[in-house]
Amino acid sequence: MELIVLMPFYNEEKQIPISIGRLIPLLDDLKIQYSLLLVDDGSRDGTWNAILNGVQQYPDNVRGLRLSRNFGKEAAICAGLDVADSDAVILMDGDLQHPPEYIPEMLRLWRDEGYEIVEGVKSSRGKESLSSKVNATMFYGLFHKVSGYQLANASDFKLLDRKVVLKWREFTEHNTFFRGLSAWLGFRRVSFPFEIAERQTGASRWSLRKLMALSINAITSFSAMPLQLITTIGLVFMAGALILLVQTLVNFFAGHAASGFTTVIVVELAIGACIMISLGLIGTYIARIFEEVKNRPRYVVSDDTDSKK
Repeated sequence: MELIVLMPFYNEEKQIPISIGRLIPLLDDLKIQYSLLLVDDGSRDGTWNAILNGVQQYPDNVRGLRLSRNFGKEAAICAGLDVADSDAVILMDGDLQHPPEYIPEMLRLWRDEGYEIVEGVKSSRGKESLSSKVNATMFYGLFHKVSGYQLANASDFKLLDRKVVLKWREFTEHNTFFRGLSAWLGFRRVSFPFEIAERQTGASRWSLRKLMALSINAITSFSAMPLQLITTIGLVFMAGALILLVQTLVNFFAGHAASGFTTVIVVELAIGACIMISLGLIGTYIARIFEEVKNRPRYVVSDDTDSKK
């Protein structure tokens, strides 16, 4: 049995030796063939040098992959999965908020119980900011409604069987959402709860803006239902227009003077807002089509320590 532990990093030079130091002894005790695949997502600090130090210290167990620039976590995951050639791959955050101590149980569920995807579910969201928690709650609720997949408290802490990884590589889309696509793949799966560990170095790189961008990307990747919202808006305003038409005719035949300038302005503003929202939704999907038809690679690898061995 061969295992690869895949960890993406971005500006985490101080975290690299800590992560390696935690994982190597734990995996050595399991008496299996393993390696750590550390992906540097175009970091601007000394992350790559820290990875090279790890490769030098453990040449048989550590491999480094460096992207030419910061392509984002989703692209870094794709880069790792594209080169991970093993019986199973465990994906986890490099900051060790996904505790490595769960790895033996993940392997047991895969090897002994026959599960092809073993995924960690957060028992709580830890010390996230209030804005992040609100955004996550809204996003997962909306994602469930538009896609049918319940990902509340889901995480990227997963074990994937080799057959799952091979199927993942068949995806051709450039903008990916790992949690959603891994759920879409199906396969025999099981989940386990885990407590998020505190970061030992640095702070989260996820800003509210990045989280919002990821949310929009995930929803538009999985469903065209937001486009149907435009039709719903149109039907609502049509119903409102019919009500106003009836009211106007009644007033006309009753001999009442026409009035309601303020109402007209409010209605005009509401219609204008709906038109702009509708154009924005359409523009988002057109932009996604534009990104896909360009057919650019998801990422560019500038260095791979495996090629230097």
